[in-house]
Amino acid sequence: MIAYCEVSAFTDTPGHGNRAGVVLDAAHLTRQDMQSLAAMLDAPETVFVLGHADGLARVRYFTPTQEVDFCGHATVALGLTLAQAGLWSGEALALDTLAGRIPLRLECRAGVPWRVWMQQPTPQYRAVPATLRAELADSLGIDPRMIHRGLPLAAASTGLWSVFVPLLDAVILDGLEPDFPRIHALTESLDVGSIYAYAPMGVNRFAARDFAPALGIPEDPVTGSSGGALMALLASQGRLPVRHGRACGMIYQGHALGTPGEIEVELELTGEQVSAVHVGGQATLEREGHWTPRQPSVRG
Repeated sequence: MIAYCEVSAFTDTPGHGNRAGVVLDAAHLTRQDMQSLAAMLDAPETVFVLGHADGLARVRYFTPTQEVDFCGHATVALGLTLAQAGLWSGEALALDTLAGRIPLRLECRAGVPWRVWMQQPTPQYRAVPATLRAELADSLGIDPRMIHRGLPLAAASTGLWSVFVPLLDAVILDGLEPDFPRIHALTESLDVGSIYAYAPMGVNRFAARDFAPALGIPEDPVTGSSGGALMALLASQGRLPVRHGRACGMIYQGHALGTPGEIEVELELTGEQVSAVHVGGQATLEREGHWTPRQPSVRG
């Protein structure tokens, strides 16, 4: 039997944030086993630890339908789970993922694990043709005039690619009527994982919704990987205040699903280039359980 737990990340309130499956001992699981368990848990992502030694943990991430290179909220969930299980007390720790190595930092309050920070992969950016503006708006159920002209509409990644669509305000964001088949087709044609709509709530605060039907996630409640990529994109285009080579911000996501969460982002810049992206969040245990693979299969 395989022990697992379900942890909500980017919140300290059970039932809020984004739920992730966490399996701390997956060394003997096959790829088929991991996919089956992820499908059974039906969380947006489940993280599996294949080995943990000398400050490095080898991990894999699965949605209910496929493997993905990286997942921010599952990383936060894993970090807090390791700390609360007494397997990590704040010493140097990095995750070996398909997107590269992800260093983690544990923040404690009064000696109690409180927040996990992850340094995401170096941000990458791609332009999105202006001719797609109307099609993107239509896929979200809005008029193209509701897209913000002063904020970037582009693709970016800190481990998982998304197209970022800026909207005029959070009211429009809350009222979106996504056409999931069209979004699915658009994400596949643009070779990205999701369409991420965002709206300003202040100088460095944003509300967001993330749609990833091609990954088996119609709407992701709170998305750490995309949150880091959004802030990096904004900073790279001069849309965030920068002081002494640093910028910071907050993203509020999940309210439309009744599962609000908060993502903190800190950026390091060298000149106008974002050189490091740090994403932090809290997490809370929801439940624990055990699962038995149905039949032996070949490792992969």
